[in-house]
This record gives sequence, structure tokens and C-alpha cells, in this order.
Amino acid sequence: MLRAVVAEDQALLRVGLTRILEASDITVVAAVDNGPQLEKLLAAPEETGFDIAIVDVRLPPTFSTEGLAAAVAARAARPGLPVLVLSQHVETLYARDLLASGDGAIGYLLKDRVADVDEFVAAVRRVASGGTVLDPEVVAGLLSGSAGRPLDRLTDREREVLTLMAEGRSNAAIAARLFFSEKAVGKHTNAIFTKLDLPQAADDNRRVLAVLAWLQGQQK
Repeated sequence: MLRAVVAEDQALLRVGLTRILEASDITVVAAVDNGPQLEKLLAAPEETGFDIAIVDVRLPPTFSTEGLAAAVAARAARPGLPVLVLSQHVETLYARDLLASGDGAIGYLLKDRVADVDEFVAAVRRVASGGTVLDPEVVAGLLSGSAGRPLDRLTDREREVLTLMAEGRSNAAIAARLFFSEKAVGKHTNAIFTKLDLPQAADDNRRVLAVLAWLQGQQK
């Protein structure tokens, strides 16, 4: 059974997240409401025994970036440590910090997405298994402000496909969303990698990480 730790200062949301996860056969081994406690949990994942950390960006005592800082530090010490970050607003700088390593097993969702329980739980499982999940609004923020860069080589359709790839969708899911064949999606993804000078990869998650790493690097 999947095991999670939750860091959220709002009591109602913390309890709500715990109940959603437990109801979906995901055991919550710890739920904390501040940065220092989260740091202790993330510093010793073997002792805590968790498979994924679900973390609010802003936590006490300063309500600035305690949650994010703890997550980034923990992933620096243990590359690939699964972390799903929840935020009230789109803050692309935070997304770039999380994606900087390119190790995968990372997610960034707006808290509003928790309202869709199935989507939220699917995101938790995807990140825990090494995948990447980004909120569509975060992806839009990463894609914006790139005028004059290689991203401009893409057609409107290729940008649509890239956005869906960045959300962690498979070729089949992209095809279903855009109402065309998987073969057509494959052609678009190949064109994207060619135009962005990125190597092709067989694994969807690696392709997503490569694209996001490129975007992150270009926007610093």
C-alpha cells in the first residue's frame, strides 16, 4: 500500500487530504502543519516510511516558502524523492525550482484541483511511481514569456501537444483530448523534439522532463 506524508497548515484541508488519501487506500503515516516538522520528516524518509510527500508551498512559521524549501532540500539530498506540491496560486518560479534537477517524481498542483478527487489521487499515484504532474495553469505560465526563443518554432498545434505532454499525459490521452490519432500525436512530438533540439526518448515521462528542463533553463 502506498504511504504518504502531508504538510498543510490549514486544519480542514489537512484533515480533508488525509481522508481522501485514506479512502483511496493510501496510508497517511504523518500529517504536519509547519515547516520544521516537515523538514524532520523529509530528512529521514526511511524512518518515516513514506513513498510520497504532499506539501503546501507556504507553511508556518513565516508562511513564505518553507514547504517548497524543505522539498527542494530533500530532493537535493535524495534525487527522485517523490514530492507533490500544492499551491494556492500559480507561481512558476517554484515550478522551475522543483524541475531543476530533472529527476522526475515531482508534481505541482493548484489546491483547487483537490476538489476533483479522482484526478488528485491519480496525480499522487503518478508522482509516487516516478512520473511528473503539472497543473495546466502552471504549464501555461512556463510556456509564456518565451518570445524570441526556440519555442517560437512550434506551430499552434505543436504547442497544444507540448502543453498536454507537460501535464504528464500519454500519447493516447493527448490523442483523445485533441481528437486525432496516436500516430498524428507521434508526428507532432517528433517535430517538437526536432525543433527544440531535444533528443527523443521512448518513455513519455522522460520526454516531459526533457521539455520542462529545457523550458526551465531558457527562462532563468
